[in-house]
Amino acid sequence: MPAIVLVGAQWGDEGKGKATDLLGDRIDYVVKFNGGNNAGHTVVIGDEKYALHLLPSGILTPGVTPIIGNGVVVDLRVLFEELDALEARGVDTSLLKVSANAHIIPPYNTVLDRVTERFLGSRKIGTTGRGIGPTYADKMSRIGIRVQDLYDESILRQKVGAALAFKNQVLAKIYNRRAIDVDRVVAELLSYADRLAPMVADTSLEISRALDAGKTVLCEAGQATLLDVDHGTYPYVTSSNATAGGACTGAGLPPTRVDRVIAVLKAFTTRVGEGPFPTELHDEVGDRLRVIGNEFGTTTGRPRRVGWLDVVIGRYATRINGVTDYVLTKLDNLDTFEQIPVCVAYDVGGERFEEMPTNQSDFHHATPIYEYLPGWCEDISGARTFEELPARCQEYVLFVEGQIGARISAIGVGPGRDEIIQRYPLTGE
Repeated sequence: MPAIVLVGAQWGDEGKGKATDLLGDRIDYVVKFNGGNNAGHTVVIGDEKYALHLLPSGILTPGVTPIIGNGVVVDLRVLFEELDALEARGVDTSLLKVSANAHIIPPYNTVLDRVTERFLGSRKIGTTGRGIGPTYADKMSRIGIRVQDLYDESILRQKVGAALAFKNQVLAKIYNRRAIDVDRVVAELLSYADRLAPMVADTSLEISRALDAGKTVLCEAGQATLLDVDHGTYPYVTSSNATAGGACTGAGLPPTRVDRVIAVLKAFTTRVGEGPFPTELHDEVGDRLRVIGNEFGTTTGRPRRVGWLDVVIGRYATRINGVTDYVLTKLDNLDTFEQIPVCVAYDVGGERFEEMPTNQSDFHHATPIYEYLPGWCEDISGARTFEELPARCQEYVLFVEGQIGARISAIGVGPGRDEIIQRYPLTGE
């Protein structure tokens, strides 16, 4: 059975949790393959709202095996806080598996992340301060700590000592901070080892065996396409590959086993943190969209920057990820607008760009070129088929679909689990 990859098509916060939940009764495994607790998924089930940060959204679906893949960086304190919170609400978390090759976020990287952002001042990246970037940097510098290292105290102590031999110099001499004690870090990390042990697995092997057995595996990205370290708006990106290709390296999954790539596209655009944003609104319309959509970060609580839908970004996401299906979310948030602008191209110094500019400076100076579609000014939250949508709403969806180059297979018309229209099967039946 082939695997499915689920990614965000913009700068994150598109509603990937809702898409995962939509697929829930048709999938057997959900694998988070990148990022850490710097991304939030909000899933609404009945009257219950669940905010997940590190755990895969599939953990909320009974019978689904959730996996934290080798491409994820894991804050063990956050992991167990999330598990405890879910278990207190009656959610069974016993099926969770964690890759032995996943890297751990040590406490010193959280400290470094926060002091570095403050040091950068106006040049800051806009990180969540949770140690994600420094931990990926350690991974690439080959001084990182992996989950499996918890089970050999000698190796763990050597690795922590080697990392702190350098990092303490940075903390003390550059940031005027107190050095961090090796023994304290080792003791803290080891305190999680016994509870974590039953979850630790060769997750790549488990995924392979599941696929061989005809199971359906969903690989779920943290963050989104434009936050990908290679393909996003660098340097205002995350430190991992949040595009479809990242599923292969971050889950230990051969590309030949991926059958479908589902991208989630919000009906308008938001981003958190610094960086260029061509359609950003700085007026009362932006404030209105933010309030209607409750656009505040699941993880950080920060107000999100808000703008109109940008289909240039959509085309880019389709190409980079090989998108087969889109889930269009929060369409109901546009119910009250009489006219809805959609950015179809950019103007950069008098030149029209219908694709993402290669040069970062061009993108930073891009002015959106809009097409204006009539709004429908009706409540669409009760619609459950495409035909039940107002005619102008249907026209909006079809226009966007034609612009982004892949079919819109599902449409979110409200925050609830059942407030969705499915036009085509997401699993390709």
